[in-house]
Amino acid sequence: MRNLKRVFVFQTLALLSAIGLNASVADSVKYLQPKAEHIKEARLVVGILDYYHYRETNLNDSLSSVIFDNFLKSLDGNKNYFLASDIQSFQKYRFEFDDDLKSGNLVPAFFMFNMYKKRVEARLDYALAHTGDDFDFTLNESYSFDREKQPYAQNEQQLDDLWRKVLKNQALGLKLSGSDQAKITKTLTDRYNRFKGNVSKYNSNDVFEIFMNSVTNAFDPHTGYFTPLGADDFRRESSKTMEGIGATLQQENDFTKIIELRPGGPAFLSGQIDKDDRVVGVAQGAEGDMEDVVGWRSDEVAGKIRGAKGTLVRLELLPAGSSPGAPTKEVHLVRDKIKYDEARASKEVVQYTQNGKTYNLGIIKVPDFYLDADELEQGKKDYVSTTNDVKKLITEMEEEGVDGVMLDLRNNGGGALFEAINLSGLFIEGGPVVQIKYKNGRIERGNDDDKTMFYDGPVNVMINRFSASASEIFAGAMQDYKRGVIVGEQTYGKGTVQNVRGLNDFIRGNEEDKLGLIKYTIAKFYRVNGSSTQHLGVSPDVEFPSAFNAAEFGESSRPSALPWDQIASAEYTPLNYVDKQLIDALKRSHADRRKTDQSLVDYMADIEELKQVRSRNVVSLNFDKRKKEQDDRDERREARVKIGESLGDLEVNNVKDRSLDDLKDPYLKESIILLTQQIVFGKKKG
Repeated sequence: MRNLKRVFVFQTLALLSAIGLNASVADSVKYLQPKAEHIKEARLVVGILDYYHYRETNLNDSLSSVIFDNFLKSLDGNKNYFLASDIQSFQKYRFEFDDDLKSGNLVPAFFMFNMYKKRVEARLDYALAHTGDDFDFTLNESYSFDREKQPYAQNEQQLDDLWRKVLKNQALGLKLSGSDQAKITKTLTDRYNRFKGNVSKYNSNDVFEIFMNSVTNAFDPHTGYFTPLGADDFRRESSKTMEGIGATLQQENDFTKIIELRPGGPAFLSGQIDKDDRVVGVAQGAEGDMEDVVGWRSDEVAGKIRGAKGTLVRLELLPAGSSPGAPTKEVHLVRDKIKYDEARASKEVVQYTQNGKTYNLGIIKVPDFYLDADELEQGKKDYVSTTNDVKKLITEMEEEGVDGVMLDLRNNGGGALFEAINLSGLFIEGGPVVQIKYKNGRIERGNDDDKTMFYDGPVNVMINRFSASASEIFAGAMQDYKRGVIVGEQTYGKGTVQNVRGLNDFIRGNEEDKLGLIKYTIAKFYRVNGSSTQHLGVSPDVEFPSAFNAAEFGESSRPSALPWDQIASAEYTPLNYVDKQLIDALKRSHADRRKTDQSLVDYMADIEELKQVRSRNVVSLNFDKRKKEQDDRDERREARVKIGESLGDLEVNNVKDRSLDDLKDPYLKESIILLTQQIVFGKKKG
């Protein structure tokens, strides 16, 4: 401990020397410095990753360069603050982080952050001096909001011009939404005052957490570090006991992003919120003013969203992937605790009539792969689990005379691997379900040991881009065994297994310091056919158009993601409930409806429009042009509504069916139709 204190004193003096200040001046301007426990944790983290992480990666100059780039991106990924000269001055650290981390030297990281803080404060001073500017929106100027591939500004004048356009774009967005000049000025002034206040609240723990996550993310995107306070939040979220809307928030530049929706929470149950949506406004109750939260810290935004159970909160959201200034959506949510019953599997039986015959179809929504480990350990026969719940639901639906069953795994981010194996076992006659490969090359197989098939009727499985991990294992098993038809979008592609440990667990003896927590990757998942689910995930047999592509939303969007690979296939026997003839027939049927079913036509048009918005990284700062773009979008939507109304009474292929008209979810409706045809085609085949 004495040696650690000497290192801490040395690093403090070195940092002040690098900044060019003495201790009293540094304290007065609030330059941030590392703490003694940070040095200890830095050494611990790199040691743990070197020994336990799945990826065989040496902490060398090559990885140091990745950490350097990660840290720069986490500070100023959009190149709004640093000057080119700053980046040049940092280059001497590019290949030194590896040695610095091993010794616990945090001076370079804190020096870079303090320079970042200085630049941010200067930009906010500029913004506050110009929030009341009367911008000329008749000029044909444009603003590039995605500057990741742009060069850093060469001087202050270039930054001034960039920030003039930043402010002008924000003012134009407010003007288009109906704000007058006085309201625009107030909104922007409040926004940047709040932003400046948040910057002043940065502390050394914040700096250390940002830097250490730049280190852990160099190993893979699912490896992370949490400060002691962050560890407490992580445990609380994992316990599902928080009141609020059931969403996990994370800072991303000036925005607070939704990175997880907890099954059973109000946000999840609303069906109106997607992962990666950004919160731009929060309002209390039905009549409260929408408070602009751009530039707020994520913990402050979370504080605004949380509240007493049963109260209303309204969120203004910038949809996932949309550029700043794009149309937002407002969602009304009633705060509540996670509802365990609604976080569990649920069923619905619908009727669909085709060619004069009515089919009963069972839909089982599986939001999570859950398991009450305590009840299982106690030997309780009817313990709470996904599999036990689904068994009960199938039994009830069979009593209602269902002709087939759909499992809806959309937005199911995974959960207990044990449950993915057991759930698969309800539909197959025993055999391997998943393969797991560890760092030392050892391969384990997760087997269904029950040789009986609980349900032998027609099955389809509905997936989307945010079906991940255990969801991919289940869907992949159903596909490999040719047991069911997989419909929807390609899944996320997360094929890795993580372990979570407190840093104190790795220290011998009693330690007074409460250290943080580390989550690190220990293994990879593989399908029974030997293919990793990493990156590829599961590709549906019948693919629906998707608003989310793999390069932006999925494992493939993460540069440090572990690679796809393949191992030997396990020994398994396909059941052949599904064959190429059936799949081809369903694909043709779906392709025809994409041309004629108005709900699908509308949805595909919305997807294409969203893709176009995302693909643009430059917007006009001319009021008339932006207003016309907005009006054109509204007109296209209104035209599609009118076309839908005029086609509402038409028959398609001489089959008129109104039984699904009240479904607002076009993909659920399409999956129901496909399940019906699967039943019909399957009977014809037999």
